[in-house]
Amino acid sequence: MSHVEAPERHFNIDSPDPVDWTAPASRDALCDTKSINRKRRLAIEPGLLLASLVLAIVLLWAIAPGLFTSYNPIEGIPRQQLKPPSALHLLGTDSLGRDLYARLVYGAVHSLSGALAAVGIGLVVGTTLGLLAGSLGGWVETIVMRIVDVLLSVPVLLLSLSIIILLGFGTINAAIAVGVTSIASFARLVRSEVVTVRRSDYVEAAFGSGGSFLKVLWRHILPNSLTSVIAYTALQIGWAILQLSTLGFLGYGAPPPTPEWGLLIAEGRNYVATAWWLTAAPGIVVVIVVLSVNRISQAIGKGSR
Repeated sequence: MSHVEAPERHFNIDSPDPVDWTAPASRDALCDTKSINRKRRLAIEPGLLLASLVLAIVLLWAIAPGLFTSYNPIEGIPRQQLKPPSALHLLGTDSLGRDLYARLVYGAVHSLSGALAAVGIGLVVGTTLGLLAGSLGGWVETIVMRIVDVLLSVPVLLLSLSIIILLGFGTINAAIAVGVTSIASFARLVRSEVVTVRRSDYVEAAFGSGGSFLKVLWRHILPNSLTSVIAYTALQIGWAILQLSTLGFLGYGAPPPTPEWGLLIAEGRNYVATAWWLTAAPGIVVVIVVLSVNRISQAIGKGSR
C-alpha cells in the first residue's frame, strides 16, 4: 500500500486558532465579494446625483413652468424696470420690467426642445449614414465618408449660420442648423463601431447560418453598435444647448420677445455695468445645465463599458 501524506497545515503563531492557508475560499466569502462589488456599482456619486437633480428641475421648467413662477415672461410690470434680485423678484427684472426668473423658467422649453430636435436630426441621419458606410463598404463607404469629411472641414458656427440664412430665423430652423452640423460626427462614430462589430465572430456565424443581410444588420450589428453612440448622444445634448444659446446671442435664433436663454444673455449685454444680473443669471444657468448633461453622459459611458 502506498503511503499518502496528509496536506501540510500552516498555523499562525500569533493567533489562538490555526489558519489553513491551503483551504479554498468559501462560498460565503465569494458571495460577500460579489455583493460588495454590486453595491459599488449601484452607488450614486454626489456629483452625478446633483447633475440629475439639476436636469430634473430644468425638465420640470419646460413641462410645467407655471408651477415655479406666477409672473408673465412676456409682459412687463410697471415701475419695476431693472430691479436687482430681491424677495419679490428672485433674479431681478429687465429693462421692460419683466421678471428674469420667469423668463428663464419659460425659456427652458425653447432651449431644451431645440437641443433635443437638433440631436435627434444628427442621431437619425448620422446613424443611417454610418450604418450604410460601415456595413456595405466599397463605393458607398467612400462617398459617405467623403461627405462626412466635407462637413467636418467646415467650422460648425459658419455652417450653422449658412443654414439659418437659407431657412430663416426661429427656434426650429436653428435646431435644424445645429442638427445638420452634428450629422458628420454621428456618422463617423457609428461607422467605426459598425466596422468593429461587422468583423466579430458572432456576426460571421449569423451570416454563416443563413441569415440575410438586413436581418443580421437589424438584430446583431445595429444593437451592438449603439453602446457608445448612446453616451455620445447625451453629450451632444449639452453641446446643442450651447450652440443654440450662441446662435440666440448672435441674433440668429428665436426672435424677441421669446425667452430663449441665448437671447436673454444678448438682451442684457447692454446693461452689464448697471444690471449685471441680466447676463450673469442666464449665463450661469446655461453653464450649469451643460455641465450637468456632460456629467450624466460620462456616467452613461462608464456604465456601458
